[in-house]
Amino acid sequence: MNKEKNKIDAQLNKVRHSLSHLLAMAVLEKWPDAKLGIGPVIENGFYYDFDFKKPILENDLVELEKTMKKLIEQNLEFTKKTITYSQSKKMFIKAPYKLELIEELHKKKYPLSIYETSLKDKKNKKILFIDLCSGPHIKNTKEIPADGFKLMSLAGAYWKGSEKNKMLTRIYGVAFESREKLQEYVQMLTEAEKRDHKKLGKELGLYVFSELVGPGLPLYTFNGAIIRREIVKFSNELQESIGYREVHTPNMNKAELFKVSGHYDKYKDAMFRVISNYSKEEYFLKPMNCPQHTQIYASEKRSYKDLPIRIADFANLYRDEKPGELSGLTRLRSFSQDDGHCFCREDQIKEEFLSVLNIIKIALKTYGMNYFIRLSLWDPKHQEKYLGEPKVWNKSQKMLEEILKENKIEYSIGIGEAAIYGPKMDIITKDSLGREWQISTIQLDLIMPKRFELTYTDKEGKQVTPIMIHRAIVGSPERFMGILIEHYAGAFPTWLSPIQAIIIPISEKQLNYAREIYNKLKESGVRVEIADANETLGKRIREAELKKIPYSLIAGDKEKNNQSINVRSYHKGQLGEMNLEKFIKEINDEIKDRK
Repeated sequence: MNKEKNKIDAQLNKVRHSLSHLLAMAVLEKWPDAKLGIGPVIENGFYYDFDFKKPILENDLVELEKTMKKLIEQNLEFTKKTITYSQSKKMFIKAPYKLELIEELHKKKYPLSIYETSLKDKKNKKILFIDLCSGPHIKNTKEIPADGFKLMSLAGAYWKGSEKNKMLTRIYGVAFESREKLQEYVQMLTEAEKRDHKKLGKELGLYVFSELVGPGLPLYTFNGAIIRREIVKFSNELQESIGYREVHTPNMNKAELFKVSGHYDKYKDAMFRVISNYSKEEYFLKPMNCPQHTQIYASEKRSYKDLPIRIADFANLYRDEKPGELSGLTRLRSFSQDDGHCFCREDQIKEEFLSVLNIIKIALKTYGMNYFIRLSLWDPKHQEKYLGEPKVWNKSQKMLEEILKENKIEYSIGIGEAAIYGPKMDIITKDSLGREWQISTIQLDLIMPKRFELTYTDKEGKQVTPIMIHRAIVGSPERFMGILIEHYAGAFPTWLSPIQAIIIPISEKQLNYAREIYNKLKESGVRVEIADANETLGKRIREAELKKIPYSLIAGDKEKNNQSINVRSYHKGQLGEMNLEKFIKEINDEIKDRK
């Protein structure tokens, strides 16, 4: 099954990559003076960056798409050729962006190759399109389903992602194996636009951004803070159930800590530097908790009897993300994590992994999210990205894979997706629209404890290096909140909803009864409000619906006399009249059980 899927995915990637070349051909046919940047495959499609002399419009995409379909009809072939450095300089003499890439590849001693495609222009004249590319591509455009792709949008993109470089025009396209799959995706995008957490977050009043505070630094409102707190509370309950205890650590530390951990060399450019008025020492706002947790472990002598030691932390973290990459709550400069680190013996690894995986499963079931597991390994071709020796990586990867196989856990493999210090068991969730998010993770680290010279005394009295397990249940509560807004379309389950019930008296005459209901619900722990009786009943009911409040409780004379309420559920519709005490019990059970 997985082999067949991988085969389909590999072919689809070739199609998408080839479509990016066809897009470049179509652009050059209409704008011969356009300069080509890069055109890689991305999730669900492809893009190509261009340097145009004059701006192009969204309307131009329709014409470009038509040209691409005509090119497909020509049954064009893609031919790969390996070239020398001097040949490449001559071929791309009028292509400055390609020349820059050639110089970089040459310095790194990477092989240079091109793809050639012979095509006919509007005047039926044969021309040769050449692009610097390592592939892979399809052999012939016969392999492309002409009704399975669509050009979607234009965007600005700095060359190589650096604000110091020129802004180019990026054309995005999507491509699938059939017209039906394309239509499904376009329909999903339409629904995703309605659910956009940036839009819904503003409408529901959950968080704000301020230019005075800075980009990527969210301010949570009363209601937003409630949702965030409930996510943290649930994660805390789950990790406490398997022996994790919470600590509190500072938001910054000396650079020396990150030099020992290895993060200084790998991540320095993504960290915020802190300057002291009284010291010349270099400090950074921390982008992760793990190095500080090693110092909690190192603060005492440890015995094999003390292990495992499980540390949890919700301290704020900071990463210097590029302004163009910030996106609502899903890409921030300030966030926290339901972060945990376990220091254990080698014989305890399996049990620790399985217990963490179990609470992750409970969390995702509660949130109503499907998932699959990816074994994230290092890329042996790019060892410079990682810490530690190959033999250590081989050992840790083998150990992790054995856990998955012994417990008959299905998984896919992600080469190059490992952390810098070790392989990971990543849990990839699927939201209600089928979109994939990497949220939960369990990571095996044989490297950091050694770098910090952490030890414990074994049964024979010898000093042994502990194993370090990094884990997150839902990752960043802030990022997860953004994902949940879209997953639920803003209609949170009752336990997560900032306002769980709203009392709507029919008129001012029932206001005292509404307050009586309010007090009883409030005392039982329900988050409740009373709708202003000065507005019309219809308007107040509509406003409760727009706020996506789980329960609207209508109170009139009849309900007052019967000590009842007329219940309307946002999720289930009209439930009718219900005894007040019965409703209070039922809503509290729903909240307690996180239904």
